[in-house]
Amino acid sequence: MNDIRKLATTGLVGGALTAGSGLFVAAVVQPASEVSDQMWSYPWSSDALVPVSVLFAAFHLLVYLGMLAFARSVSHRAARVGAALALVGTFVFFLAEFATVPFADQRLDETGPQVVGAAFGLGVTLTAAGLIIAGISVLRSGGWSGWRRYAPLGAGLWSLVMIGVSFTGALAAGVTIYGISLCVLYWAVYTQSTGAPTDRTARLRARIDR
Repeated sequence: MNDIRKLATTGLVGGALTAGSGLFVAAVVQPASEVSDQMWSYPWSSDALVPVSVLFAAFHLLVYLGMLAFARSVSHRAARVGAALALVGTFVFFLAEFATVPFADQRLDETGPQVVGAAFGLGVTLTAAGLIIAGISVLRSGGWSGWRRYAPLGAGLWSLVMIGVSFTGALAAGVTIYGISLCVLYWAVYTQSTGAPTDRTARLRARIDR
């Protein structure tokens, strides 16, 4: 449980940084940007995109560790399968940030950005599908208490919304909400592991009661 709490704390930091970065881009970078929105680097300059992508990759790594905490906090098979999909999706995000760097000065309609954009799309799709599967399993299991039981499904549903948002100018705002949803999920994992019964404990109690 101590390891789960440490990983969840790391994920909380990653979620908060993700939310903060989205808010910063939406409120500061985009309004001041002189870069065409047809460029892959938008709203950053091509030179700025390189360190920004590396920084965002670090955020994804922190989020990945938080997702690992979630995967370790569930015991139902469906929840574990869903969490595994979300882990893969988050790792795809991590790799896609580095794949962005060679195409920093290219237009959106060029081959490189199209391929990397598809990788981001794959990442968000896997994350959404995984969290929705896991979230439904958590709801059905009854092992998580109170508001916590809705956190995985809520994060999954917003990730699903992000698929559409990614094609609009509201992407940065969407990332902010995505980061917040991750914070809620990882706080649920952290607080669940400090005293509330786990899925496995709930099942054992149910068997004893019978």
